[in-house]
Amino acid sequence: MPLLSMFYGIIIRMQNELGGQHHKPHIHAIYGDYELVMSLDGEVLEGNFPAKQRKMLEAWMVIHQDELEANWTLLQAGDGFFKIEPLH
Repeated sequence: MPLLSMFYGIIIRMQNELGGQHHKPHIHAIYGDYELVMSLDGEVLEGNFPAKQRKMLEAWMVIHQDELEANWTLLQAGDGFFKIEPLH
């Protein structure tokens, strides 16, 4: 699963979802033993995160919304992906 970004211990990945289970554009975020699947519109599809890290993740997603959508389109078409700047 391609690594899009990493900051403050949060790893963010996105994959090609052809025939996948979530049926909407989303990311997979990992923080320690926590894993969260969140749609690009902010809906939690699966899992959970500590409150502080979830707020950071949500802020990052708002800042990089266009890049996340572009990566989703590229991955679904099989055209690769690009990295996104971390939260500073």
